[in-house]
Amino acid sequence: MKRIVVIGPESTGKSTLSQQLAALYNTEWVPEFARSYLETLGRPYKKEDLWHMAQGQLAAEDAAAARGKELIICDTDLHVIKVWSEAKYGDCDPRILELIAQRRYDGYLLTYIDIPWEDDPLREHPLPEERTYYYNIYRDIVINSGTPWADIRGDHNQRLQSAADAVRGM
Repeated sequence: MKRIVVIGPESTGKSTLSQQLAALYNTEWVPEFARSYLETLGRPYKKEDLWHMAQGQLAAEDAAAARGKELIICDTDLHVIKVWSEAKYGDCDPRILELIAQRRYDGYLLTYIDIPWEDDPLREHPLPEERTYYYNIYRDIVINSGTPWADIRGDHNQRLQSAADAVRGM
């Protein structure tokens, strides 16, 4: 089975792209678990919530994988929780780092910051310089992962075409 991750800064079309790819390939889409977790939390999140989000993300990926498709599309992975934790708290739970080290993917689709920011109560870094900063962090992650990756840019149609081409080659 092939696991592809759509990764990148906030408001760069990850959810849209991952849903479109899953529909295109008639396969499983793994939504970002942190979003549903935070939407139902009922209080501001704390550092220890990130561990629960990490566990939930992997459980959702494993459940999708168990359904037997040859491909799953993941709307983010634990690197996003790591980056988020380091930005907000200055470090990351070692248990999350261990899970990152253990999990393998077959490809990353890195979404660029060339689509407009969409405000959302769960998003925290809207400034252009913040978006550039986080794009560069995710770019370093995928470059250093040793996993095939593609830089995804353009409007939604261009992104889908580029991503579909990349997935076929991964």
